Amino acid sequence: MKIAVVGCGAMGSVYAGLLADGGHEVWAVDPWAEHMAAINESGLRVEGASGDRTVPLAGAVTSAADLTLDGGEFDVVILATKVGQVTEAAESIKPLLEPETPIISIQNGLGGPQRSAATLGPERVVIGVVGGFGASMTGPGHVHHNGMELVRLGEFQGDGVTPRTEALAELWRSGGFNVNTYNDVHQLVWEKLLCNVAFSGPCTVTELRVGELLDDPDASEISARCTTEAFRVARAKGIPLSFDDPVAYTRAFGAKIPDARPSMLLDYLAGRRTEIDAINGAIPDAAAEAGLEAPANVVVSSVVRLKERQAGL
Repeated sequence: MKIAVVGCGAMGSVYAGLLADGGHEVWAVDPWAEHMAAINESGLRVEGASGDRTVPLAGAVTSAADLTLDGGEFDVVILATKVGQVTEAAESIKPLLEPETPIISIQNGLGGPQRSAATLGPERVVIGVVGGFGASMTGPGHVHHNGMELVRLGEFQGDGVTPRTEALAELWRSGGFNVNTYNDVHQLVWEKLLCNVAFSGPCTVTELRVGELLDDPDASEISARCTTEAFRVARAKGIPLSFDDPVAYTRAFGAKIPDARPSMLLDYLAGRRTEIDAINGAIPDAAAEAGLEAPANVVVSSVVRLKERQAGL
């Protein structure tokens, strides 16, 4: 299949490299010019839980407008940008789409698939929820991932597990990914959000790796309070969750990737603005809608924003 991966940071690069290794024609799109140039010159190296391979891609460009459409439009577009970049990215890919081209929208936090649907139409959008990879960029053209847990797919419109969803699952499996499909993927968005809330903001505040945070009693307490608040909001909003103990759930998740730094911390350390407003920063607003408060997430979000301002981000 002909696939565009729009947003080739750490996770997008894992997607692109393994899908290309599975025999697909994969094009990478990301504004990081050095990264795109390295891929074009030497291929994309994916190292870690999936092994160690260097894979040539069909091409890597800094803008969707630069894509060479030798064989026509794309069969699948994976939108793997940050939440705040989704609308612009979705607009940019409109010329790449056939009438039936699905968009797999994969973002941390809240709001990414909703923005994809608003721009491209809800009928096009499949939600991806990915966890347990702990990916980071080693350098231009080189990504590392600590784990390889699961890719979860479901229709944005909640149409059950459709033939399209199953076909997309097989596409991911061809790249060596573990994949499940779901009738209601929105539940999984919240389950992943609880993990993001537990580690993204707290690790960025403390600048600890996941395992270091779990081992530190004070940092671990911050994490537990953040995820417990998010759990209470989800329950108040009627979101069905598959567990009753959010702290145990998120600690089990983190224990699988102890050496990982969350993408939020990696962004901060690299001098980039973080996604705090879509993750920990989204919980206080959601709590207010449910008649609740989320003081731990307010404080953690405020500290991350302060650190960003102090760093001039």
